[in-house]
Parts: sequence; C-alpha cells; structure tokens
Amino acid sequence: MLEELQRIKQEALERIAAANDEADIEAVSVSTLGRSGALTEILRTMGKLDKEQRAELGQASNAVKKELEEAIAIRKAAIMDVVMERRFKEEAIDVSEPGKRLLPSGRLHPMTQAYREIRDALIGMGFETFDGPEVEYEEYNFTMLNLPKDHPARDMQDTFYISDRLVLRTHTSPCEIRALLTKEPPFRIAIPGRVFRVDEFDPSHSPVFMQMEGLVIDRNISLADLKGTLDVFLKAVFGANIRTRFRPSYFPFTEPSAEVDISCTICDGVGCRVCKGTGWIELLGCGATNPHEIENCGLDPKEWSAFAFGVGIDRVASLKYRITDIRLLYENDARFLKQF
Repeated sequence: MLEELQRIKQEALERIAAANDEADIEAVSVSTLGRSGALTEILRTMGKLDKEQRAELGQASNAVKKELEEAIAIRKAAIMDVVMERRFKEEAIDVSEPGKRLLPSGRLHPMTQAYREIRDALIGMGFETFDGPEVEYEEYNFTMLNLPKDHPARDMQDTFYISDRLVLRTHTSPCEIRALLTKEPPFRIAIPGRVFRVDEFDPSHSPVFMQMEGLVIDRNISLADLKGTLDVFLKAVFGANIRTRFRPSYFPFTEPSAEVDISCTICDGVGCRVCKGTGWIELLGCGATNPHEIENCGLDPKEWSAFAFGVGIDRVASLKYRITDIRLLYENDARFLKQF
C-alpha cells in the first residue's frame, strides 16, 4: 500500500508540473484527491488492515494529500500569473497612440458658429447676455416700445397672437423693456433669441428666425458711441477689411434711426450679383433709443440715454458662409451641414 501511495504521489506531481492551464490542474485534483480519486480509493481499503497498518497508512496518506494540495496550489498560482500577464499584454492600451474614430464626429451648425462669433465679439466689448421669454406680453412687444395702437406690425397678418395680451415676440426688443425695468443702469446687454413673424418660407424669409440685439444705456450716450461700437463689432465678426455705412431710417423705438450696410463680403465692395452691383449689403438696424421708451420704463430720459441695434444671426451666417437660401439653415440636411 505504501508503495502504491508513493507511485500515486509521483505520478500526480509529474502531472502537476506538466499542467499548462486550470483545466489540467483541476483534472489532476479530481483524479487524485476527488471522491473517486486514486488516493481516496486507497483510504477506503484501510478498514481491511490491522490497527498498526491503518495508523501507518493513514499518516502516510495524509502527508501525501497535504503535499499534493500544496503542489496544486503553487502550480495553480503560477498558471494564473502567466494567464494574467498574457491578458495584460493582449489588452494593453498605448495611451500615446492616436484614437480611432469609430463614428463620424459631429459638427457645429453654421447658425451656432455665427451666434458664437457674434456673442464673443460683444462680450469682448463689455456686453453681458440677457434673455427673455418667447411668448411675450403685447404691452412689452409693442406699446412700451412706442409702437402706436394702429401700427401695422400689430396686425394678425404680421404677428402670431396667443391671446389679446400675449404674442409670440416679433423681435428681441421686448427684452430691452425687461432689462430697463429690472436692471440698474448703466449696463450693456446682448440679447439672443428666436423671434416669430407671419411670413412665407422662401429663400430669404422664414416665420422663425434668430436675432441678436444689443442695448447700451449710460449718461451722455451719443450716436458717435453707436457708430464706433458697431464698426468695431462688425470688424470683429467679418474681418478688419469690412467697411460700414449708415443710412437714415425709421423705427418707432429709436430716434434717430439708421440702417447699417457693410461692404460686400463676396466681391469686397467692387460690385457683384449678390450686392446687385452696389458693393454694399444691408445688414442691421440701429439708433438712439427713443426717450419715450426710457420714460416708459421709469427712467429719466434727461439723465439716461441709450442706443440699440439688432442683427439677424441667420443673415450673418448667410453672408459669412455664402449661403444663398435661408431655408438650408433650418432644414438640417446632413449633406449641407457636413460642409461646415
């Protein structure tokens, strides 16, 4: 029995040493130490031996079992180290290697790009952004901006009415009223947002479009401040070579009022189809804030003066990126957007 025990041990140790993976180790353990293993079979025969032989065989069997269990544990740990090292090599990531683009990357919408350029230019000039609701009081949208009751802009043919008192704002100018009512002057604000007008959807018109409005209020504000501000602002957006031109105009909420043209971004002012041969493109409206608007907001127009201007963000995007149909900016056709 003792000789058989040594044979089983030697054979098991050889198999353990030759094991290459956990499955090999498990097979040795089961075939040697399992319920039907070779060592277990020997232990089952101990009942046929006398007392002295049983004691000797039991002691030897326990020693062999302990030795084999330790050998199995050591070999199993060694195999696990090899497996882990192999996994580390296979799954290693070179952090210095350029990433692989599995999905196409997104792009900023041209309207977003234009908005950010306008916003950043104004913030760089000391403006802060100010926001207001898209569903606005008729009083803020018209009355307090000095638009009389019979003004054609109030007609349902031009304005979306929610109720007698509520409209979808037709411009961002109602935010001027909200700012003048809530903020302590002096201040400079830039007001971005969507506006709504009853209009046909065609290459140059949309019932929904984006505006950026600017308002500056302080003591002794003059038209020279307005012209200087807009000249610096437009050069920041369109480039240092852009020239500006002011033409007299009329808006109920500014007095005096002006339209601002810039030299054509397509032909550099020489004359082309886009500017209709004039070398100039109309861009925005502006003016000195009407004293009635300032007074309507509870401020003294003799102490405070202001100027305001408004520009269409889609208009800027169209000029900067030479887009001839405004509808392309709102249809979200991926073939168009991927160009930007």
